[in-house]
Order: sequence, then C-alpha cells, then structure tokens
Amino acid sequence: MDSSTVLKIKTLHISSPILAAKSPFFYKLFSNGMKESEQRHVTLRINASEEAALMELLNFMYSNTLSANTAPALLDVLMAADKFEVASCMRYCSRMLRNMPMTPESALLYLELPSSVLMGEAVQPLTDAAKQYLAARYKDINKFQEEVMALPLTGIEAILSCDDLQVASEDAVYDFVLKWARTQYPALEERREVLGARLAKFIRFPYMSCRKLKKVLICNDFDHDVASKLVLEALFFKAEAPHRQRTLAAEESGSSSRRFVERAYKYRPVKVVEFELPRQQCVVYLDLNREECANLFPSGRIYSQAFHLGGQGFFLSAHCNMDQQSSFHCFGLFLGMQEKGSVTFSVDYEFASRSKPTEEYMSKYKGNYTFMGGKAVGYRNLFGIPWTNFMAEDSHFFINGILHLRAELTIRH
Repeated sequence: MDSSTVLKIKTLHISSPILAAKSPFFYKLFSNGMKESEQRHVTLRINASEEAALMELLNFMYSNTLSANTAPALLDVLMAADKFEVASCMRYCSRMLRNMPMTPESALLYLELPSSVLMGEAVQPLTDAAKQYLAARYKDINKFQEEVMALPLTGIEAILSCDDLQVASEDAVYDFVLKWARTQYPALEERREVLGARLAKFIRFPYMSCRKLKKVLICNDFDHDVASKLVLEALFFKAEAPHRQRTLAAEESGSSSRRFVERAYKYRPVKVVEFELPRQQCVVYLDLNREECANLFPSGRIYSQAFHLGGQGFFLSAHCNMDQQSSFHCFGLFLGMQEKGSVTFSVDYEFASRSKPTEEYMSKYKGNYTFMGGKAVGYRNLFGIPWTNFMAEDSHFFINGILHLRAELTIRH
C-alpha cells in the first residue's frame, strides 16, 4: 500500500501467545491493542512488497524453519524479522546467508543493511564474514584496481581494515584512498567529509614515511585541522620507545581502525636518523621477526622501504642465499640504490646487528662502494654461519624473537 490506497485486506488466524513469546513487537501489540478481553483481532499495515516475507516470518515463529532458500528472499525475511523484532529469525537468516557462497555483490548488500541495534547484534557474524570476504578477495588492490575503484564506501572500509593488504607501504594505501575518494566524490566538501569522518581512521598514518606525512599536511583533500591531528599523532607514535609502540598496537588491535597495528607490507618499515653535518650520513634500523626470516628459506628476499641520503633513494634487502665457498644456505644483507640511470654515488657503509649476551649492536661488515643507478652491494653471509645455526632456538641474533639490524651510510667526498 501507499499512504492513500489499501490494495488488499487479508485475515489470518494466529496464536497470540506463540507470537508474543517470539517477538517484543507482537507482545506489545497484543498487550496494548487488545485491552478488552473480548477483542479478537488486531490490524497490521504493511507494504505490498513485504507480504511474502511477513508470511515466511509468521510461519517461522510456529515452525522454526523457512521455505525461502535464496539470498534475496532470505534478506527480505531478515528485514521483516528486524522490523517485527524476531531475533531468533534474524539469527536463522544470518546463519543461512553465511552458509551460501559469498560474492562481491552479496557481501556489499550485507554491509549496507540498515543498522538497527537488534540487527547489529544478530547479524554481526554475517557482516563480519562479508568484510572478511572482501578483504581477502581484494587484498592485492593493484591486481583488482578497476574493480576496487568502483566499490562503494562500505567495501573500501572493509578492505582497508585488513592487516594483510598486499601493498608496498602505508604510503601506497594513502595514495590509493586519495585516488578512490577523488573518483567517487568529485565535490571537495563531500570528499573532505568522507575522508575525515569515515576513511582517515583506516589509514595507518604512524607507518607512513615522514616525506609522505609532510604531503598530508598540505593536501587540500583533508580538512587542515584533521590533517594536523593525524600527522601529529603519527609523529608522536614514531617517537615512542618500541615497547610503548607494541603496547599501543596491542590496545588498538580490538578496534575497527587498528591505526597503530602494522600491516604485512611488501617493503618492511625502517627507522632512520639523518645527519647533515659534519658529513651527510644516515643510520637505518630494520627489525625482522623470526617468522619473516624463516620464510626466506631457501632463496627468498625481504626489501625495506626506501630511505634517502643526499637526495638519492636507497633500500636494504635481506636474503637467504648459498654461501659460495661452503655450499650451505646463509643470511645475507645488501644495500641498494633505487634510481636507475647515470648517477654515481660513493658511500661508506657499515652493517651491524644486536647479539647476545650484551644485546648491543656489533659491527658485522664494513665497506665502501660507488653506486651506479640500480646496483646493490652487501655481504652474502653476514654472520659467517650456516642458515640452520642462524635460525636455531639458541641463536645469538634473535632477541625476544626479533632480529635487529642497523646500516650506517655516509657520503664520501
């Protein structure tokens, strides 16, 4: 029906105690609507499109089963169950939908259901499954770029909440979010509102590079006060001692934004201390956990995020490779220069690692090298031991499960 036209009147015989027991809505209706004991009927006014779902719902309240078995029909019943406060039917529909094969379309449909309080609780497992499905399907956002760029806001939020996004760095996440927002929300005011109120909390600013954070401050897409707050929070986090960072990440791990939780970046984050005088120099810290190192065997590599010295981009790479003389696997560390081309650059470098029992950084390898663009230099067996000894339980180089590496670079004049 619309507001003026009654299309059909249908009389149903029901058991009020059964309906009242299953639904607060019907309990109130029968309590308030049938004050006189001799009154034998109440009237429900619904849209014609709701009739089939309501019949299914009434049937469920008697039998605890539904004949509906397609996603659209179950969603209609779910909406009716929400409207008439039948929590047991909502849970049943949610379970049925969860057991059906998920598609991007159905996942987005579930995430865009109306969010009444009752629905939030009863359908939480379904919306959680939809988020997990989208996050898993699109975790390599570059591979599905066209599809991802067309997703609505709820889909993007689901993907960004994932710790396992296959991205180079958080800088790449920020660039992607800006590109998506500019495509979907061409009007600046609307875009600022969506970025500030909905998406900023899913970008993990504390893991962005300082170079990119500077750009956030002058980015017109963010409200200036919002950008300042986000960048300040990120810089305070970077300045914290490692144990405080771990505490903050643990506290945040239960929330939806997880802004202090590190993702599994393709390029590992580094900490960099830079000096201009008396010589241009930088000290780079790279931490790898035992699992990351174990996954390198037999011939894997891990690359660090880029850092800069003298205007040139460099990176560290950790390898599992064969020791050429002794023919066993071992741990190697290399320093590479990003820029390809004719640039030459002379650098003194030193690799160090914390080791037991002192847990101090101990120098492992010193050298100097004149880089041509795109080249790398390093040491194939940094610790001078086979891979099995390096990875052993009693290894001197893992402290509480973490391998702490340091590279010191100085420009030669």
